[in-house]
Amino acid sequence: MTSPRTRRAARFGGAALAAALLTATQATASLAAPGNPGEPRYSAGAPSLGDPYFPDQGNGGFDVRHYDVTFAYDPATKIMDATTVITAVATQDLDRFDLDFRGPEITSLKVGKHPAAFRRDGQELVITPRPKLKAGETFTVTVAYKGTPPVITDPDESIEGWVPTDDGVFVPGEPQGAPAWLPSNDSPKDKATFTFRATVPEGVTVVGNGRLTSKTTTNAKTTFVWESAEPMATYLATVTLGNFVVAETTTPGGVPVYTAVDPRLVTQSAGAVARIPDILEYFSSVFGPYPFDTAGAIIDRAPDVGYALESQTKPIFSSAPSVGTMAHELAHQWYGDSVSLGRWSDIWLNEGFATYATWLWTEHSGGATAQQTFNSSSNYGRAATSSFWQIVTA
Repeated sequence: MTSPRTRRAARFGGAALAAALLTATQATASLAAPGNPGEPRYSAGAPSLGDPYFPDQGNGGFDVRHYDVTFAYDPATKIMDATTVITAVATQDLDRFDLDFRGPEITSLKVGKHPAAFRRDGQELVITPRPKLKAGETFTVTVAYKGTPPVITDPDESIEGWVPTDDGVFVPGEPQGAPAWLPSNDSPKDKATFTFRATVPEGVTVVGNGRLTSKTTTNAKTTFVWESAEPMATYLATVTLGNFVVAETTTPGGVPVYTAVDPRLVTQSAGAVARIPDILEYFSSVFGPYPFDTAGAIIDRAPDVGYALESQTKPIFSSAPSVGTMAHELAHQWYGDSVSLGRWSDIWLNEGFATYATWLWTEHSGGATAQQTFNSSSNYGRAATSSFWQIVTA
């Protein structure tokens, strides 16, 4: 992530920690079924995965495998009419479990084929399935909801979630925006694949993660279907929509590149967009093959947002990016998206790697060397008395 307002600098210490590049670890968690085999002992899944920064995030007792999100949205009314089907595997014998959801009013909810009792408690959607779920069982949760998804405001007063623009919606998710529109297990520890089926007025373009598999128009409505076949953290999901100029190309290595740019930003963004294939090719030579089967970018006009985010396969920018900002977000496809944090206090690893990668790209493209950038007065060349050195990493 990058920000003109240095959104993450004080909170997560992004650029300040780019030298920590030798190792990265990923924490994982598993929940074993209680009791002896053949002796179910049903209990509630944990309502949190215990993240110290965002303790309400994530839920225990199950592992999500796939999200299938179908919705209609009209920018004029700002009303979403949606159904999300979650396919998951129980990791314990469950008589109750939670999802994270801050979105509109729920009109129906089923577990499998059966209606399920539910209640809402803050961002927790507490579900009581009948019949109960056994450890190892694959099940579906179908949640139908309708209304206007909220904009989420963070403690640092930045915003994310479902952010209306003058021609559509800008949809960033870090760190807690996904539940504004998506009932989910909102933890980077629980990645899943995604399908998005979005119906909008004809003339509006919807851009999601992964690959556009179909686009059909009927009765002045267009339905876009996006498939994200590689597992993804919920905060990296996007279905940004509006008026876009779309272009498709490929990298020298054959990776399809899909870019969507607000018409008002095409000229200012042209330099950064043109370098996407070269940036990806260079990073592939340094870090290993590009980790996904598609790439691209979404450049929108969302002045109230003021930052860019590394949404998987489609980084999103709230204004025209520089080439350096584009390189930073594309580097995150390796460090942050493919290799992910286990808890939010590890975000400095994401930002440190991406910042260092940007220094490498600058050197590669004829600018200052990475060592020169490291030593500069805006980085590690600061005076020992600078408050920069007082930033708490985690």
